[in-house]
Parts: sequence; C-alpha cells; structure tokens
Amino acid sequence: MAYRSRIFDVHPRAVLSPLCEAPGAPAGLDTDVNAAALGDEWRHGAGRGMDTVAYMTVGTGIGMGAIVHDRPLHGLIHPEYGHIRIPHDTDRDPFTGSCPYHGDSLEGLASGEAMRRRWGRPAEQLDDPAAWELEADYLALAVLNLVYTLSPQRVIVGGGVSKRPALIDEIRNRVRDLAAGYPEEPALTDQVVTPSLGDLSGVVGAVELARDAAERTQ
Repeated sequence: MAYRSRIFDVHPRAVLSPLCEAPGAPAGLDTDVNAAALGDEWRHGAGRGMDTVAYMTVGTGIGMGAIVHDRPLHGLIHPEYGHIRIPHDTDRDPFTGSCPYHGDSLEGLASGEAMRRRWGRPAEQLDDPAAWELEADYLALAVLNLVYTLSPQRVIVGGGVSKRPALIDEIRNRVRDLAAGYPEEPALTDQVVTPSLGDLSGVVGAVELARDAAERTQ
C-alpha cells in the first residue's frame, strides 16, 4: 500500500522491506480489517465465492476493510470508515461524540469507547435496551451506507461490540426498515452476518497476505 501514515509518518515500504530482508522471505502489509476481510470472509468464510465483501469491525474504534472485484480496496489512503458522518439526532442522543477529530462521526457515536463515555460503563456491562437500540440504529446506518456505495454481496460485522447477543438481528431489522424497499428485501435478508472465524479472522488474513506475497515472487 503506497501511502504515508499521518500517525507515524512512516511509509509502508520502510516497514515492509526489513520484514522481507530479515528472514529472506516475501511479506505482505495491509490494514487489520482488510486482512480480516481477505482471510476470513472472502477466502474461508461467509464471503467465499463472492467478489465484493465488506468487513466492519466495531470495538474500541470502528474500521472497515473491503474486497472489491477480488482485490483489497486501497486508494488515497486505506478506508477510514469510522470517520464517515451519519445522522445524529441530538434530541434523542445529546452525546457529542468521542472522535478526537470529528466528534460525532460513526466511530464517535457507535464505537465501544463512545458507548463507554455515553453510558458510563463498557459495552459488555450494558444491559439497558435503549443503549443497544441506539447502537443498532447507528450501525444499521453504517451498513446501509456500505450497501449503497460499495454494493457488497456480504457485510460482515465483527469486533467486541458485535458479540452482543441479538445485536446482529437488530441491525438486520433496522437495515431493512431504513432501506424502505430499495434494494428489495431479499437482497438484504442474508447480507449482514457475523465473522465465521470470530477472533481468528485477522490471523487467518495475515497468513493469506503472506501467501499472496509468496505467489507474487514466484
């Protein structure tokens, strides 16, 4: 990936080259969510056999990786989906957001950190139905934005927050409501799923990145 990190100000090649030279073997470099989308869902999981798959992780922050026409999505920088803007009804949710850059971005409203700050407890300790109804609404808006922009055949929602029982069903229901019949419901019924490999998605993805790097050098 040819972009310069604004956080570390280090070009990926400066990291990748020593990794290749030390063991004398090829190496690959990508974001954690792109790796998870590549390894788990596209090659070995819910997205197997599909050419366009999106993987959204909801934990301390929110990230998104995508496989588009059988290739990880790259561009100016890696996708920074946590920073998209979604509708924020401040009467219903007066929380100003936890994102240090944009306040009430998707990550600022729906990440695990946002939930902790808004409700005063981490997500895994929250039992208030109102908290999870709001979370499902925000994540459904995020999923529908993916549906309309990337048109993935599957949207996989992973990360610690997504482990909440019944949350994925609530997201599916809200996506269908928000879609208002477009696209038609059958296209959305089985589109939103949880990761098939759970917490191993990123590890499997790292193996697949290495495999791809080895094949490019042959």
